[in-house]
Order: sequence, then C-alpha cells, then structure tokens
Amino acid sequence: MGSLTGLLPIVAMFAVMWFFIIRPAQKRQKNTSRMQNDLKRGDQIITVGGLHAKVDAVDDKTIFVIVADGTRLQFERVAVGRVITE
Repeated sequence: MGSLTGLLPIVAMFAVMWFFIIRPAQKRQKNTSRMQNDLKRGDQIITVGGLHAKVDAVDDKTIFVIVADGTRLQFERVAVGRVITE
C-alpha cells in the first residue's frame, strides 16, 4: 500500500501534463495539418515566414503562390502558417 501511495503524485503529475500540455498541442497540430491539406486555388495565405500570397496551384506536397507583383513562387505545404478568411 505504501508504494501505491508513493506513485500517486507521479501519476497525477502525468495526468496534469497530458491535459494541459500534450493534448492541446496535438489538437493544434491536427488543425494545422487539416488546414494545409484543405488548401485550394484562390485561397489567401500567410506563410510561416510572413509572406502574404494567393494560392495559384496545389500539388501533393507543394503549392504555387502568386505574390503582389505577379511573381509565382513554389512552397512546401508545411510552410503555410494560416489561411486568411475575409
């Protein structure tokens, strides 16, 4: 019984870490992955580097974007930070 009581704080600490740190991070990662997979032509995006662009074409792993002066750039999907909804 004494060893079970000694393990209780460790189990409680793991449960607290799971609910406040690990679980929310997994949800954020899942939402980001879903957003990157749902990209389509015409979406306004901001890359993780801060570049504002419009999606021109989508491949399996890459996207082609057009920036303000008409320049066409190629990025990996994981470089998309967020989609701007107006």
